[in-house]
Amino acid sequence: MINPSLFLRRAIQADAIFSGVSAVLLTFGAGELARLLSLPEALLRESGLFLIAYAALVGWLGTKPSMPKMLVVIVIAGNAAWTTASIALLLSGVVTPNLLGEAFVAIQAVAVGALAELQYIGLRRSGGALAA
Repeated sequence: MINPSLFLRRAIQADAIFSGVSAVLLTFGAGELARLLSLPEALLRESGLFLIAYAALVGWLGTKPSMPKMLVVIVIAGNAAWTTASIALLLSGVVTPNLLGEAFVAIQAVAVGALAELQYIGLRRSGGALAA
């Protein structure tokens, strides 16, 4: 367990808020977004469903007075992986979004990557391990 810095706590909480809003938008608006962005509806909805659980986990983590360091590292790595996968999706040719769809995927990838970086900085600023 670590004593999280205020910076880390805020970065985790921002992730929970961003992910929660994205979860609602993607889950319940998948049909409209699919038409607007030329992205597969199933991809959008399934991403939203995943984000419901993720936002709940990260929201819970952001409320803890001490945080499991390994879980924080997993969140940071997951955000980095999401960013990489989003860019890879655009470059793969598996989907053919329109310009707005490309911008949507790229902007959320940059936002998630920024959250990962902020969380990493916050982790480095956090106190050492707490006695169990």
